[in-house]
Amino acid sequence: MATVANIDWPSRPGLNTWQQQAELIEILNRAVELKLNAVILQVRPAADALYRSNREPWSTYLTGQMGAAPEPAYDPLAFAVREAHKRGLELHAWFNPFRAHHPTDSSAISSNHVSKTDSHMVRKYGDYLWLDPGSKSARQHSLDVVMDIVWHYDIDGIHLDDYFYPYKERDSRGRIIDFPDGPSWRLYRGNGGKLSRDDWRRHNIDTFIEDLYEHVKAAKPWVKVGVSPFGIWRPGNPPEVKGFDAYQEIYADSRKWLTEGWLDYLTPQLYWKVSAPGQSYPVLLKWWVSQNTHGRHIWPGNFTSRVSDKGASGGPNSWPASELLEQIRATRAQPGATGNVHFSMKALMDGRGGMVDSLENGLYSTPALVPTSPWLSDSAPAKPRAWVAVDSITGNTQLHVAPATAHRVWLWAVRARTGGKWTTTILPSEQRLFTLSRAGAPVPDVVVVNEVDRYGNSSEDVVVQPGELAMR
Repeated sequence: MATVANIDWPSRPGLNTWQQQAELIEILNRAVELKLNAVILQVRPAADALYRSNREPWSTYLTGQMGAAPEPAYDPLAFAVREAHKRGLELHAWFNPFRAHHPTDSSAISSNHVSKTDSHMVRKYGDYLWLDPGSKSARQHSLDVVMDIVWHYDIDGIHLDDYFYPYKERDSRGRIIDFPDGPSWRLYRGNGGKLSRDDWRRHNIDTFIEDLYEHVKAAKPWVKVGVSPFGIWRPGNPPEVKGFDAYQEIYADSRKWLTEGWLDYLTPQLYWKVSAPGQSYPVLLKWWVSQNTHGRHIWPGNFTSRVSDKGASGGPNSWPASELLEQIRATRAQPGATGNVHFSMKALMDGRGGMVDSLENGLYSTPALVPTSPWLSDSAPAKPRAWVAVDSITGNTQLHVAPATAHRVWLWAVRARTGGKWTTTILPSEQRLFTLSRAGAPVPDVVVVNEVDRYGNSSEDVVVQPGELAMR
C-alpha cells in the first residue's frame, strides 16, 4: 500500500478523516476477500509521517500540506494497525530510510522537516532531497524514526524498499551526476578511513541494515524486518542474468544482508516475466533461494500493477493476468520460497484483467497463515480450549475457543470437516465464537483448532465434535 504520490492510499490528498478511514477499510476488506495475510503500509515516504510523530512532519499525501494534521484529528497508523488486526491481517510499516523529499510534494516544506532542522545531513540530488547515508547522524535519525514506531505501535513488521543511495541522476547533457556526499566522505577519510568511496558507501548501508535489525530484535523480537531490494544483486548472478547493477549503482549489497542474517524476510523485486531472457522470474528466484544460508523467508515481489485489462496489448510494460498467476505458481514450485508480495494494492482493488476473480477462485481460494520464523522462536503456544454447542435461540452450531491461560492470542486456525470435505478459517485473536453451520444445515463431524502465536507457531491440535467439550 504505497502512499507516495497517493499511489494506493489515500486516493488523493486533502480527504477528511472519515474518507481516509473508509478507503483504508475498503482496502483491508479486499485483502480479506483475497485471503491475503499481511499488508505493507508505507508510513514514511520522504522524511515525513503518515502517523502522529514528534520527529517528522505530517505527510503532504494526507492533507495536501506538509505538516498539516488530518481533520478531525486521528492517527492513521494506529487506525490501520487496529483495523488490520481485527481482520486477522499482519500490518508491516514501510519506510524509505534516506529519501527526504519527493518532487510530487509541491507544498511548502514545514519548519520541522529535517531539511530545516538538520540541513547539514541533507543533500539535494536532482529534483529530490536525500539524507546522506554517509552521515552517522543521518543514519541515526532514520533509525530513531523506525524505533519510535516499533516502540509505540503494535506493528508486525518493518519493511524497507529499494531506495538506499538514490538511482543515478543525469544533467542536461546526459552525464551522470555523482551523489554530493563530499563532506561526509572527507570526514571519513580525515578520520583514517581506508575504504574506496564505493565500498564506503556500501558499508554505510550495511551498517544501517545491521543496526536496524539488532535494535528491532532487542525491542520486540516478534517484529519481522524485511527488505525489498532491486531484484538483481549483480548482473551475472546467475550467469544468464543481465541488467541493472544495484550493488554498483545504488550501493545495495542485498546478498550480504541475506547471508549475514540481518533480516527476517527478503522480497527481491522480481518485476520481470517468467520468460524474460535476461531476467527470468524463476531463474532469479532460484538464485536468491540458493543464497539464503540462514533460512530466512524469501517472499519475491511481484509487479502486480502491470496486469492490464488489455493484457500484453496494453503496452510494452503490460501483462495479462495469466502472467501473474504463472509467477505465483513458479514461487510455489520453488523450494525455499514461501510467499509473494504484490505491488501494489491498487491493482488488486481494480481487479484488472479478471485477476481478482482468478485469484479468488484458484490460487487464493483458501486462507494461509504467515509462515513460521523459527529463528525468532520455535516454542509452540499452549494447547487452547475449544468446544462446539448449539445455540438455544438460533439453532446454529457454534464453536467456542479460549486460551489455556490468561495471555494474548494472535490468531485461531479452525479446520472443519463436513461431508468429507475440509474447510479452513483463520480468526483474529479477539474472536472467541464462530458459527460452524446455520440451523438446519449439515453439521461438521469433526473440528480441529489451533492457537497461533506472533512467530507463526501453532499449538497442538484440539479436536472436538459437536456438543463435546474439547479434550484437555
